[in-house]
Amino acid sequence: MSDSDIIRKQRDLIAEFAVFDDWLDRYQYLIDLGRQLPPFPDRWKTEANRVHGCQAQVWLHCRESGERLVIQAISDAAIVSGLIALLIRVYSNQRPQQVLETPPIFIEELGLGAHLSPTRSNGLHVMLNTIMQSAAALRREMPRHTSKRRLSG
Repeated sequence: MSDSDIIRKQRDLIAEFAVFDDWLDRYQYLIDLGRQLPPFPDRWKTEANRVHGCQAQVWLHCRESGERLVIQAISDAAIVSGLIALLIRVYSNQRPQQVLETPPIFIEELGLGAHLSPTRSNGLHVMLNTIMQSAAALRREMPRHTSKRRLSG
């Protein structure tokens, strides 16, 4: 049985971060990843898309396209933007069932829990939960509906 795309993406991230010997370099890499996020339209910066429970301002927009969860997000904080980039890379453009069934092993493997501040670590988990809720909502909708639509969250 082959690995899922999500597992492969997580392993790729773990390998990328392994080249850095210390956490200052890892933080800089996270910041660089965050700077590469695609533009986030101002019209998506709504209260419905705001992620509550993050110290930084975070907006996360999830929608369905071709029975896959598409995630876009932005933050006003550099490291949080990098964390968003990791989540998007792992979970965006994936089938909702795979998103729900594949745990985020990269968080522990990268040492994020040990090296992020408690507020950033909490924010990462809140963003992950928001993505999981959107995947669950999309999975419930899929048998009846396959056209593009915006999901709450």
